[in-house]
Amino acid sequence: MYLPGVPVHVVQRGHNRYACFFADEDFRYYQHLPAEGMKRYGAELHAYCLMTNHVHLLFTPHQPDSLSRLMQHVGSLYVRYINRTYRRSGTLWEGRHKGSLVDAENYLLSCYCYIALNSSARDETCVYVPLSGIMTRAEWLDQKL
Repeated sequence: MYLPGVPVHVVQRGHNRYACFFADEDFRYYQHLPAEGMKRYGAELHAYCLMTNHVHLLFTPHQPDSLSRLMQHVGSLYVRYINRTYRRSGTLWEGRHKGSLVDAENYLLSCYCYIALNSSARDETCVYVPLSGIMTRAEWLDQKL
């Protein structure tokens, strides 16, 4: 359970820190999943970064159970996709997602930066969703510098 209106930094790792994205198509498939879940369960997405073996997501839930239900929705659809695509079975994720409440006044910008810098050494899929619209990591960092 989370506090409605309070941003949450979510991290979900691949089992044993193994890869959970194997090809560009996997990243693209995952990217559309949160939008459907956000409409269904009520949440706003501010930023995300899909790394090869884990994901970072910055959400604000509308209801106490919004984020838990959203992550269950995204995770189960994605695991089914991976298992079907790669003819595998079993779990993909290392347990339940980890969520940390973010003090919006003092820590929100730092959380955006953490997500951006976490991937700066790699060519990973990072997107920032400020009030002005969707930006890539490079566009967002240029704006902040």
